Formats: sequence, C-alpha cells, structure tokens
Amino acid sequence: MTFPATLSRLTLSAQKGGTGDRPGDREGEGGLLTQTTTRTQRPPLYKVLLLNDDYTPMEFVVHVLERFFGINHAQAFEIMLTVHKKGLAVVGVFSFEVAETKVAQVMDFARRHQHPLQCTMEKE
Repeated sequence: MTFPATLSRLTLSAQKGGTGDRPGDREGEGGLLTQTTTRTQRPPLYKVLLLNDDYTPMEFVVHVLERFFGINHAQAFEIMLTVHKKGLAVVGVFSFEVAETKVAQVMDFARRHQHPLQCTMEKE
C-alpha cells in the first residue's frame, strides 16, 4: 500500500463585504483562489523481535527466519546467533498489520512443532 506524499486541491472562498467603490467589487461577487496542501502521514512502523529460550533448537529458529521473513541462510544464522547471545534480535520492521501477521505465523508454527519460541512486536 502506498500513500501519496502530497495532495493538493484548490478552494474558492467568496469574499463578502465589498463596498462597490471599484469595478467588479460588488457584494457577494469576486473570490480569492487559494491552494491548500494536505500531507498524509506514513503509518507507524513496528519491530518484530525473536526472543531467546533454552529449548528451541537453533536450526528451527534459522528455518523460521528463512520461511517467514525471507532471509537467506547466512543472514538467518547470524540473527539466530544474535538471539542466542543477546537474548533477542530485531528480525524486521513492518506496518502494524504485517508485523502482527508475522508474529502470529511464527507463534503458531512454533506451537505446532512444540517449541516455546517467542516472537513479539513493538512500536519503533
């Protein structure tokens, strides 16, 4: 989903209270053409985190990273080592819906394979 950087629209606001002293300056006539610029904000991003535990095999974590995050084997192995050594690692940064889906997929996959792997998300 993409959002336009800028949306522009022209508005015509009627000027009231003309005195009629100048040609074309009659009450209720005339107008001022102004340009209004509206900017859309980017949606907030969320970090997806994998947490270390003492039971999930390292190979399973690498498999999860490759399958659900599209990470190649070498990068998945490095992230797995970071999780193992530091206790957690950021796996990716996504919009809310994508991050929520990835967390649910990882948690469901881990449960189906009887591993206590934890995956969470937090606002960036």
